[in-house]
Amino acid sequence: MGTSVLVRRSRWLTPVVPGTRVTRLELFFDLIFVFAFLNVTGLVSTHPTPRSVVAGLLVLTLLWWCWTVLAALGNLVRLDKGILPVFGLGIAVATFVLAITIPQAFENQRDDLAGPTVFAVTYLVLRGLTMGAFLFALTGTGRARRQLALVSAPPLVAAVLVVLAATAAWWAPPGVRVDARFGLWAAALLAEYSVGLILPYSRWAVASAGHWAERHSLIVLIALGEAVISLGVGPGRFERLALSGPVIAGSAVGILLLATLWWLHFDTLAPSVEQAMHGIRDIRRISLARDVFTYLHLLMIMSIISLALGLKFILEEVAEAVVEPLSWAGVVALYGGAALFLLTEVAVVARTFRRVRPTRLATAAVVGLLAWPATLVTPLAALGALAVVLLALVLVDRFTGAAARRRIKASLRDEEEVAERAVSQWRQQHF
Repeated sequence: MGTSVLVRRSRWLTPVVPGTRVTRLELFFDLIFVFAFLNVTGLVSTHPTPRSVVAGLLVLTLLWWCWTVLAALGNLVRLDKGILPVFGLGIAVATFVLAITIPQAFENQRDDLAGPTVFAVTYLVLRGLTMGAFLFALTGTGRARRQLALVSAPPLVAAVLVVLAATAAWWAPPGVRVDARFGLWAAALLAEYSVGLILPYSRWAVASAGHWAERHSLIVLIALGEAVISLGVGPGRFERLALSGPVIAGSAVGILLLATLWWLHFDTLAPSVEQAMHGIRDIRRISLARDVFTYLHLLMIMSIISLALGLKFILEEVAEAVVEPLSWAGVVALYGGAALFLLTEVAVVARTFRRVRPTRLATAAVVGLLAWPATLVTPLAALGALAVVLLALVLVDRFTGAAARRRIKASLRDEEEVAERAVSQWRQQHF
């Protein structure tokens, strides 16, 4: 998703400029999404059925859109300046309420408010606040009406579909009510995501490539943090995880697995993609920002949440001292999440640099081939095998791409030194 750079500075608004970085208010928003991601994992892990998986995917896709709209707004105006913190307060409250309604997003719970209705109304309030903030930020600019007309139509269509989902109890037969809600929410999300297709033709742009890239790097860290919390909390059916050798071993290997994901993404890939964004200053930047960050990063977040779910299943079986092979649900979540993560990184490289990373592609194939044998061994063995495969990929990347890695690291050091000298010079002049 992209944003206009035509916002005039005033006492109410401070436009984003190319050197703008992520604000602390945006980091506060991300803390709420940690909780939201945890609830998505809990939604699926409590009763792992095909229906709960579909529900989890729909909710995660919806949460990602809420987050990416906030990221787009933060790339248009400073969210911590002027009147935007007032909008931010309402957005934070609405986001948290949306998060706590996730377990009842599609089905009612006895003695509670109508969960699907509360979920839908909260989403509409959240979208209303964000669209209101966009409208306020763009009012008075030369392209406000044209841009808002282009980007407002899909959310309005989505709003109608969400209202139909919220009122399904009034018109849908009980037997198909949940399926109707699934279908309407899926259609609403397709309408929302279609906004990205028209952005390159509506004269929108990414005001700060650094802010956009940093924002998405931080949400990947947030997802990894959620996976760590899911691993530490365990399956949720025990007051505490037993302090046993297998539990400690499973926890340690789980952290090692998540650390390999961090390395694979943040060592060179994320910095090189950001540098590529900085090197593009025409209309192609918005297309790259949309494809690599808004769309492909959604798959990356899905893969990490899937891994978190798989780690929950493994800790559950380890805590119960199960000696039987890992269940198919655990294998699909764990190995499927790892394969999706690797394939997403292959797609990111292909879209950004027009080339394929054969090592990641081959490793994804190996992970897929190991999925069936993983159902024949103990949960700890299945987890350990996956960790070994990803650790081997880290080592291969570290030594086979040494020249490219040195070049990227040197570029990052030079950029940091230039920025530090500029800041130091400014402070010497003003303090």
